[in-house]
Amino acid sequence: MTVTDHRSTGPTDVDGGRGDGAWAVLLPAGRYDAERLVHHDALELTVPAGAPALRPGDPVAVLADEPPRLVALGRVTRHDGQTLLVTYTRRSFDTPVPVGSVAVTGPVSALDPGTYRELVDRLGPPPPRRTWLVSLDLPIEAESQAEAVRLFWSYVRELGPAELPAFVSPSGDELAMQAFVLGVEANQDPEEDD
Repeated sequence: MTVTDHRSTGPTDVDGGRGDGAWAVLLPAGRYDAERLVHHDALELTVPAGAPALRPGDPVAVLADEPPRLVALGRVTRHDGQTLLVTYTRRSFDTPVPVGSVAVTGPVSALDPGTYRELVDRLGPPPPRRTWLVSLDLPIEAESQAEAVRLFWSYVRELGPAELPAFVSPSGDELAMQAFVLGVEANQDPEEDD
């Protein structure tokens, strides 16, 4: 079994850090879908010259734009020049939270601790974790088992999550299996397509 637990080794998203404020980081166009599709432990971004200097440990609210919504919380791991690395402490890419009137003035914006705390409260506690069975089945013609495996990985790399459905069900309830393409539920029954 593969366990993808919360791997944050530093302060949590709600302990307030040093009390020097917090930051809002706006995901660049197209990055939301990439972050939602594949589990990453950290977010690495290029920020423009002259962006505020963030320090390791600073709390960060990660926002997606249009409409503005909170998709993750994290802590600054590194900010050297134009590279910013934020380690995720809480993700909510599948259920983003509206941020209301939070002022975002660029790719990195200062947040006062009260506003950050409001965003954390809006996000609420993480839902309970459970075990899911995820599979990808491809019929492959090959001369041997080893060749079939090589072709399988070639197809996975070539077609990727945009074309290959992954099938997911709660552990112990395989009849509830659903197909997902690009991280969203997708009907795989050609007779039900309109």
